[in-house]
Amino acid sequence: MQERPNETKSLWTKAPVPNLFRYVPSGIYYARFRCSGKEIKRSLKTDRISVAKLRLVDVVRSERIIAESGEGMKRGRMTFGDAMAVYRERIQSDSNLKPRSKSYRQQTILAISKSWPGIEEIDIRKISKSDCLKWAAAFRQTGTRFRARGAKTDHVGISPERFNNTVGSLRAIFQIAVDAGARYGNPAVEIKKARIRARELKLPTKDQFAAFVREIEGSGAAQAKDCADLVRFLTFTGCRIGEASFLKWEDIDDATSELIVRGDPKTATKNWEIRRIPIIPELRPFLIQLRARRLKGDSTEKILKVRECQKAMDRAANIVKTTRITHHDLRHLFATTCIESGVDIPTVSRWLGHKDGGALAMKVYGHLRNEHSAAQAQRVRFSV
Repeated sequence: MQERPNETKSLWTKAPVPNLFRYVPSGIYYARFRCSGKEIKRSLKTDRISVAKLRLVDVVRSERIIAESGEGMKRGRMTFGDAMAVYRERIQSDSNLKPRSKSYRQQTILAISKSWPGIEEIDIRKISKSDCLKWAAAFRQTGTRFRARGAKTDHVGISPERFNNTVGSLRAIFQIAVDAGARYGNPAVEIKKARIRARELKLPTKDQFAAFVREIEGSGAAQAKDCADLVRFLTFTGCRIGEASFLKWEDIDDATSELIVRGDPKTATKNWEIRRIPIIPELRPFLIQLRARRLKGDSTEKILKVRECQKAMDRAANIVKTTRITHHDLRHLFATTCIESGVDIPTVSRWLGHKDGGALAMKVYGHLRNEHSAAQAQRVRFSV
């Protein structure tokens, strides 16, 4: 039978870098190399060769460390530190994790080492469920110091979120040993996660917010107007602070009256996707006034002049006698105002960049501000 032309063509092309190949149908680059006599093939999850070359180094190093740990295990020498080293490398070579996520997970590994002295030298087979439970009880109470939101003093202990994430790293390290055959069963699975209580949203009223922004703008500080611009922008768009700092004038689509959110040029948005936010009525004149104050008018210029203004917001909140407001609270204010204005939660969720169809938004914004709730209650009638 005569071969079809397409069948004779290779699906792989060799890149001008050792161990780097491109899969032709998708354009995605792969790492392909031999380690300890085994052929390794890992997707680098990018079609850009500059990014692929950087990720290739991490993947090769990670696989070699894993292989070395596996050889040590075969000789009966797998310590907790060996498994921890493998976990560290997997984090660093995981192209799905953003830099901040990698840093956070590395912090949880460091917390395990500091709170469990000598664990890295222990034979991983000798660590029991009881040992893990004892560590968890002590770590939950005295692991670190943290400042509760809005609190004036530090509290001894560790936040539920940090505790749960550290336990997650501990489980992942033990699972590496289980998968490698170094031990039977994961002793950390018996550790119960801490209950996370939802924080009550205490957002400013419309009058409080107006006074809050005026106070920031009129403070007399060198960047007072720029700080006020950032506060208004975050409130009128619902953008994350990290996303807002990268937005340029060219990201405004006048044809559709939308703002195109791309995020960090290297790591994109939190969910790795470009999204569009409609320009609400109050945002349009604000953007027009903002651009009129700029001298260049260059489309590649960033919309905002400052990346954060927490000190300015703290000062203003104290003066106008409202609760402390963070950059992320302005995102909550945007979502709450949209819902109070009649926008359905799935739509607001999409504007925020959530990927769950509105489940998180329903959980967070199910209870609206007292001001709106009281006004709506006056409309309830049981009689004509």
